[in-house]
Amino acid sequence: MTTPLTLTTVHRPDGTSLVTASGEIDMSNSDALAAALDAARRDGVRLVLDITAVEYLDSAGLSVLFAHAGLLELIAPPLLEPVLTLSGLRELATVRFAPAGADGS
Repeated sequence: MTTPLTLTTVHRPDGTSLVTASGEIDMSNSDALAAALDAARRDGVRLVLDITAVEYLDSAGLSVLFAHAGLLELIAPPLLEPVLTLSGLRELATVRFAPAGADGS
């Protein structure tokens, strides 16, 4: 069974693509995240991924983020700071943490 994950993509006027994810990112839906990031990616332009509404991120999801780390700017909730720091992703990608409650909670 696939875990609920909603992905939306917006192409900004400056050429940057913004992918917004909400729900949980795990082995059952990490392929959908990878496909969304691949589709949104434009040559040489940073890709912004907003995961402030993501409540869970497992190693399959981290693997997708690592694969895109070179062009990725990640906006994450404080809840995921330990995972993103311990995994080393913060050293490879631009990671910003949204203030608590920024996702509307």
